[in-house]
Amino acid sequence: MILSPSVLAICKDAAGIAGNIFAFGLFVSPMPTFRRIIRNQSTEQFSGLPYMYALLNCLLCMWYGMPLVSSDNLLVMTVNSIGAVFQLIYIILFIVYAEKTKKLRMLGLLLGVFVLYAIVVAGSLQIIDRSVRRIFVGFLSSASLVSMFASPLFIINLVIRTKSVEFMPFYLSLSTFLMSTFFLLYGLFNSDAFVYVPNGMGTILGVVQLVLYFYYKSRSREDSREPLIVSYG
Repeated sequence: MILSPSVLAICKDAAGIAGNIFAFGLFVSPMPTFRRIIRNQSTEQFSGLPYMYALLNCLLCMWYGMPLVSSDNLLVMTVNSIGAVFQLIYIILFIVYAEKTKKLRMLGLLLGVFVLYAIVVAGSLQIIDRSVRRIFVGFLSSASLVSMFASPLFIINLVIRTKSVEFMPFYLSLSTFLMSTFFLLYGLFNSDAFVYVPNGMGTILGVVQLVLYFYYKSRSREDSREPLIVSYG
């Protein structure tokens, strides 16, 4: 059955709005970490690099969603604009409470992120052909998004190795799955491979995380039911 353009547009917008809502769950997930940092007045052993990389990813995807690059991806722009604001707040908090060497390194990296983003924006605007500009920025944003979705592979490996879901929070995995699924649908309804390909990979990784979570969670429950001391009396 072939859907009419008006129905496709409604489905695309609905999927995009849902993706924006579930992305919020991802954006607020570091809050417990930063509550601890603020409470202890120290970044301790936490790394600021994930937030720096997430900021760059949000900026690139936000630029791809802007009308100057792609005229039909407003909801890609909104979700990544919100994400960029969250990541910037986290980075500023990290810099405030970091020791001097970390502080200087993070400031240097933050400057580097903005310089790189400015180079991408300025360079892409030099491309007169709008379709070529979209392809150029699309490849950059997709590559960044794929690498972001690939980062949980370390956690997946850790879960399998330790047989514990301690380091893989359920709601974070669920938010990743739901956000990726709805943006996969958004990209399909919009016929945009630069959206549905990376989010398709994110959906698969989200499914893997959820399957592992329920498998090892049930295993841990079964183990907890076993008696600590076996009596043969």
